[in-house]
Amino acid sequence: MSNEINKKVINLFSNHKKNVISSESNDKVKFFAGFNYVKLKKDTNGNKFNKENLLKYAKKCHYMVTVMRELDGEIVLYSYDVPNSELFKFMKSFEENTLDGAIIEIDKYFPEDLA
Repeated sequence: MSNEINKKVINLFSNHKKNVISSESNDKVKFFAGFNYVKLKKDTNGNKFNKENLLKYAKKCHYMVTVMRELDGEIVLYSYDVPNSELFKFMKSFEENTLDGAIIEIDKYFPEDLA
């Protein structure tokens, strides 16, 4: 997935607030389970998605999750390295109060791409 797709989706949501549909796409912003979403059937090159390629991509992906906590009267940040396969488990730990704090940022990265 590229930043180009992310920008396209962000633009769609921005336009949705103005009740306008992006001129780049015929996709409409829809709402389900409390969230806005856009369904994509093809990549930016017009090709249908390949299940195996997407799963390979997801397996390589990690997230750096930055969490803010107050500790001894000071604000501190914790950065967690969360593999894609563990992301839901990580998020659920906040719901179950195993972890606490406020999620400040979630960045996607690929460990093998690091210099």
